[in-house]
Amino acid sequence: MSKSGALDLASRVGGKLQKEQVLSTVQIYEKYHVNKYYDLVTSFYEYGWGESFHFAARWKGESLRESIKRHEHFVALQLGLKPGQKVLDVGCGIGGPLREIARFSGASITGINNNEYQITRGKELNRIADVDEACNYVKAGFMKMPFSDYFLCNICNRSHMPSSLLKPGQCFAAYEWCITDSFDPLNQEHQRIKGEVELPNGLPGIRSMGQCLEALKVAGFEIIWEEDVAVNSPLPWYLPLDKNQFSLASF
Repeated sequence: MSKSGALDLASRVGGKLQKEQVLSTVQIYEKYHVNKYYDLVTSFYEYGWGESFHFAARWKGESLRESIKRHEHFVALQLGLKPGQKVLDVGCGIGGPLREIARFSGASITGINNNEYQITRGKELNRIADVDEACNYVKAGFMKMPFSDYFLCNICNRSHMPSSLLKPGQCFAAYEWCITDSFDPLNQEHQRIKGEVELPNGLPGIRSMGQCLEALKVAGFEIIWEEDVAVNSPLPWYLPLDKNQFSLASF
């Protein structure tokens, strides 16, 4: 993909919106729709996933929660996190990943979230886990974060942020929903599956791995490591979504 094609990716998200209209439209959407959505679904997410709202590649004999913790430890190791480092978790949900990674690595982690209910719930879970000194939250939007001195960033979900927040030479990790080269946009079944991921998770159109990697390069990042973690997973990542299962948390 050319650089111009990658940059056009963002403009197409807004449909017929002009570039200068995108920010105000996002702010209106966040105020009146996104927060209400997450107020409603957070308890369902916690019931299904536990405290970390993401899937992970899974080994045989491993529970869903064990696979999620293993993946969070892997992210911490890839970033080389150490005690005393300051990390941002952008779009932190109720803080499951930041608590696990803070305990595993010894780093201090600040979660960024624009949903008051999730922050309140996250603070309560911090208190229960006794990690208040290492983990905290700030209510803010991704495009205007009140920070200037953080040098590592960990993201466990889809989000967008100004790259200038990171100091040169520091690390950014992203764990992202992507479509693979096997996706056929003319295949109705493929479109149905894609839509069933996007709609209940409040996602815009899911991009391919190639598009996401190119967007990072255009933003000035060097790709150190990338992988489709589902390829070599002994069990399919979507196994917990089997309608015959009683609960995601059972696995």
